[in-house]
Amino acid sequence: MRILLTTCVLILLSATAAYAADNAKSCDIPACPDYSKTISWASRPTNPDKPVDVFYVYPTIYPGTCPKNMDVFNKELRSDVQGLLKAQAGVYSASANLFAPYYRQVSFACLDPNEDMTLNSYFRIGADDVHRAFDYYLSFLNKGRPFILASHSQGSVVMLDLLRSRFHDKKLQKQLVAAYVIGFSITGEDLKKYPWIKTAQKADDTGVIISWNTQAPGATGSPVLRPGAFCINPLTWTTDETPAGKDLNLGAVFFDDFKGTVKREVPHYTGAQVDRKTGALVTTPPEKLELGHFPAGVLHKFDYAFWYRNLEKNVRDRISAYLKKHAATK
Repeated sequence: MRILLTTCVLILLSATAAYAADNAKSCDIPACPDYSKTISWASRPTNPDKPVDVFYVYPTIYPGTCPKNMDVFNKELRSDVQGLLKAQAGVYSASANLFAPYYRQVSFACLDPNEDMTLNSYFRIGADDVHRAFDYYLSFLNKGRPFILASHSQGSVVMLDLLRSRFHDKKLQKQLVAAYVIGFSITGEDLKKYPWIKTAQKADDTGVIISWNTQAPGATGSPVLRPGAFCINPLTWTTDETPAGKDLNLGAVFFDDFKGTVKREVPHYTGAQVDRKTGALVTTPPEKLELGHFPAGVLHKFDYAFWYRNLEKNVRDRISAYLKKHAATK
């Protein structure tokens, strides 16, 4: 009986150890993307036919806890990213060659709004992927063309990290049409510490950052809106507090973000006003909307959708201004 009991205990311990080993293995850091391979890119045109590129970094889509970083070879997650190439990056790809790397972004579960995300070791895994992808893009894919940088949410934290660390380089500054760093905050502190980061002041200045965080009047608790945030109004492309009426809204476009299909388009959907005290882009949508994981009134999910057609037009305008300016200097 004692021998049988001992045998059962050993079997149980062995099974527990095997389960723990398998579980630990499943929670390992996912495989590193190799950007020399097409599989590591959500979009990598083989024959770029436009004079300008866009390098786009998608927002947080991965909710898991094990592993803590997105597996870029997971078919479902890859499909979700493909949806965002239409729901967000579509405003750029109509006018520019779209380059978008898959990256091992950190999960929702590991994000703490009270910490500096750039110091999070799991965030750094994904951010460093994007740095490597950008290096590969510059060395082998860009061919000297001017480019737009574009992002949203966690993608914009990554993009700001890239701008801070790399864009002291005069050559990169010269190639930059504009950086649409939407759904995160560029602050006065950033502008002081990184003087090569310059904010947009009108519809057609170039080499600048465009940024806003959309929310309803009186909303609080946004995890992406930091004190001193810069904001530009996407209906007027000005930074003052003059209200812009909904008549200036060329069209909100609501997508099924992960399928990339248009659910509806609404011209003149809503107006907007910059609140310089909070740094928010304030709007009152005409309907109740599902906000996802965000506090009441924080319209982060709609930073692209509400202003889609205005943003699409502005991309064209800034590209035109850049090409005209640089043609004149040749």
